[in-house]
Amino acid sequence: MSTVQRKFGQRLREVREQQTLTQEELAHRAKLNRTYIGDIERGEKNLTLESMARLASALGIKIRDLFDWEL
Repeated sequence: MSTVQRKFGQRLREVREQQTLTQEELAHRAKLNRTYIGDIERGEKNLTLESMARLASALGIKIRDLFDWEL
């Protein structure tokens, strides 16, 4: 697992939890699989730009907000 994937996953989890959403709720909103969300949050998936856009839209944020972290 790369540092970038891990940091992105941590940030996604942080934003999701701030909005009190479950992985299942986020997956439904983003039209993605719940297990895929878990894989992303654990840094196990290298997701596509399309998936990033879906997640940001589902969270009501800009894609860049998912990159608000330091390496």
